[in-house]
Order: sequence, then structure tokens, then C-alpha cells
Amino acid sequence: MVDLLFTEKVRKYGYLIAEGGPPALSGLYDLTADRLVRLAVTITRNQHDAEDAVQSALVSIVSRPLILAKADNPWHYLLRMVRNESLVVLRKKRRWTLGMGLSDLLTSTSVDEVEQAETHRAVWLALRSLPTDQREVVVLKIWEGLTFQEIADVLDCTLPTAASRYRYALQKLTTKLRVFESEACHDR
Repeated sequence: MVDLLFTEKVRKYGYLIAEGGPPALSGLYDLTADRLVRLAVTITRNQHDAEDAVQSALVSIVSRPLILAKADNPWHYLLRMVRNESLVVLRKKRRWTLGMGLSDLLTSTSVDEVEQAETHRAVWLALRSLPTDQREVVVLKIWEGLTFQEIADVLDCTLPTAASRYRYALQKLTTKLRVFESEACHDR
């Protein structure tokens, strides 16, 4: 279950933005940006597009901050906004581009060891190979710690659908990462 303290911090920033306008947005950005970009990358498959989607969602908050502040669950509301903006970016991009480069596969991370970087890359490549609906569920479950009911609410699907997407995604990821692990063992 999502941290209630975190949700209340998001709500607080909604009220602060309503009182102080755009300057208060920086606090909401600092609190949520990494997590929101991670979700957006799973949809757009591109770091820059993901950042654009997050920026668009946050700009929308500035024009109507009380919607965020008064939402039943402000964090879920913000996740849904970013998901919707990511889908808009993706639709626009499909009109203009035919393919994506290898550099778009991973979000930037600071990694000290080569082995960790290879493992990180393998996980992101495996995650990227999943259908978007399965990637979203994995990110929301593993990184955001949402329950299946909360995921269903954010993604506007049924609880059994969210759970089955997660189960299928984990099966696929397990298979793909076993292949990576066996290849890594042979390379040593």
C-alpha cells in the first residue's frame, strides 16, 4: 500500500500551489519527479518524452491545483495524470517517428560497477520487451508499492486484470532474465 505520508505530502503541495502559484510547484516536482518519470518511461520508452509528459502533467496542476489537493488519493490522481499525458505524447510521437534508438532504452542512472550496469540494463531491456499494460503494472507494483486494487484504480481496469497482467509480466521477465543470467555465466 502506498505510503499515506507520501500521499499527504502530495496533497499539501496541491494546497501550496493553490496558495502560492507556480513557485510552490518545485516542491511537488522534487518530491515526485523521479517516480513519475519512471512510470512515464515505461509507457513512452523514451526518457525525454517521459520528462515531457511529467512536465505537462505538472503544468496542468498549476492551472487547477485544488483538483489534486482535494482528490481522494492525490498520488494516484497524479500517477493517472502522468499516464494520460504519456499516452498523449506516445500518440503524437507515433505520427512523427517510425523507430527509436538504443539510447532510449534506459533511464540515466549512476552505477559504480560494470556488472551492476549490465544487470540494470538487462532488467530494463526485459521490462521494455513487455506490452505497455504489463510494464505499467510492474512499475506501479514493484517501485510504487501499490496494491492491485490501487493499480486497477490508477489504470482504470479491474482488479483481476491488474493481477493477471502482473503475473504474466513476471513470468515473461523471469524467462528473459534467466536467459541473460545464463549468457552472463558463459561469458565469465
